[in-house]
Amino acid sequence: MSIDTIGDFLTVIRNGLMVGKRSVVVPCSNEKEAIAKTLKEEGFIKDYKKEQEGVKASLTVMLKYVSGEPVIHEVLRVSTPGRRHYENSNGITAVTGGLGISILSTSKGVMSDRQAKKLGVGGEVICHVW
Repeated sequence: MSIDTIGDFLTVIRNGLMVGKRSVVVPCSNEKEAIAKTLKEEGFIKDYKKEQEGVKASLTVMLKYVSGEPVIHEVLRVSTPGRRHYENSNGITAVTGGLGISILSTSKGVMSDRQAKKLGVGGEVICHVW
């Protein structure tokens, strides 16, 4: 059993893309749903769907491909349970020259680095996606 559920979520997405799956299913949490929402808003996934089966909820993430190539080339976990990484609104670094995004957990919710800069908030950097 893993302690880093967000890391597992990102790994399932990465592995699904490597084998060319159309969708992947993971156990649902509010933070995973917020990360999936951010990925959809930024155009990295097609859609996501929360499904409730009794007490347990699962999150189905529909992966996005263009001409057979995955839109997401790499997902890099930045902040881990053992080592947290925080950045303020002025210190948020661009991912691969602005082609990718950072996903941050801020006081105003989970959002991309572009939204955080616009709102002037910083927070914990969850991952980089490009």
